[in-house]
Amino acid sequence: MSSSSPDSSLSAPLHWKFSQVFGEKAPGEDVQNSDLISAIEFDKSGRHLAVGDRGGRVIIFESKEAEETNEQRSRIELEAVDFSSKAHRRPIYQYKAEFQSHEPEFDYLKSLEIEEKINRVRWCMTHGGSMFLLSANDKTVKLWKLKEHKVKQVKETDHSSAVHSENGLLAEASYISMQGKPTVPNGHDMEWTTNAVKNISPVQEAQAKISSLEDSVRASCRKVYAHAHDFNINSVSNNSDGETFISADDLRINLWNLDVKDQCFNIIDIKPSNMEDLTAVTMHVLLCPNFILALCSEVITSAEFHPSHCNLLAYSSSRGFIHLIDMRQSALCDKSATILQETEHQPGSKSFFTEIIASISDIKFVNDGQCILSRDFMNLKLWDIRKDSMPVKVFKVHEHLRPKVRLFPYEDKTL
Repeated sequence: MSSSSPDSSLSAPLHWKFSQVFGEKAPGEDVQNSDLISAIEFDKSGRHLAVGDRGGRVIIFESKEAEETNEQRSRIELEAVDFSSKAHRRPIYQYKAEFQSHEPEFDYLKSLEIEEKINRVRWCMTHGGSMFLLSANDKTVKLWKLKEHKVKQVKETDHSSAVHSENGLLAEASYISMQGKPTVPNGHDMEWTTNAVKNISPVQEAQAKISSLEDSVRASCRKVYAHAHDFNINSVSNNSDGETFISADDLRINLWNLDVKDQCFNIIDIKPSNMEDLTAVTMHVLLCPNFILALCSEVITSAEFHPSHCNLLAYSSSRGFIHLIDMRQSALCDKSATILQETEHQPGSKSFFTEIIASISDIKFVNDGQCILSRDFMNLKLWDIRKDSMPVKVFKVHEHLRPKVRLFPYEDKTL
């Protein structure tokens, strides 16, 4: 055993490694496109991990420690474990279940292929010991129920002839003694009113051993939410009320009830009245690279519900803005309660590429709901929803690329 103290294990750095597939791949080994990971999500307890891939599969992993304890623990208890000596070992997640969530489809009306790639997975509240999660591809959201079953395998042992003959004598004696008992009809045959004699004696039952107990997770699709998005779905988020969720594409956000699969409400719509205007703007940007992207219509890149207030949600845009919405204001939330955007300190610093890299790819509320994390091409920003002029903290991710971005000519498509 190692003689290092717990303090030394805390000081040991964690080595992070990027991988888009499961398992170790040798250099030069071909990787199937369907095996690439496209979505990942932990549940609130951190015990389970859901992973979606480009093949339309969802794989469930469970924490090894969670399997050993097999009990629900509060956040305070989990924090106590984190500071104990047992928490110094790195978390290990092991395979639990896998199921095919989506299949490739073809839209004959639009002559469009819909790939099976999983864009988002989201855990729902647990009910009756079953786990629920939402999975979405470009056009369809599905609600899945995961039920754990105990699989028992019984192994019969050989019985001695002495025991078998004794059991036969007892059964014959019992049958003779019950012939004088009254009988009642059961619809087809006559049946004894008292319990019948078992074919297997208690001695034989004791010799029937359960060889193994295995956990098996069975996945069943409970609801399919389809035909509500003209553009590709980029976000799915559960509400804290446990009854509703939102699905967002490039121009619209829909509100669903988990129990209603054929009806949703459009709460945010930034689609222009004339789609040709959006197409014309896009073509103008491609033909005239000096055109400022800020003049373009923005598109929705991510949407997220508040973790505790069911009336609040936030969505990010391609212009680098975060819109905070209060659904109590109106049925169509076309006006933002707050817009989080960074104030420009250098008015002349905007360019075509700086506008592109300002596009937010994803947002996430922190657990207390007071702050939002946003991710763009170059930075990870922490925002306080009570301070909309600038982020509280900026974590630079790809700072080594910034000088190259400034030197890129507009005609260069390397970016």
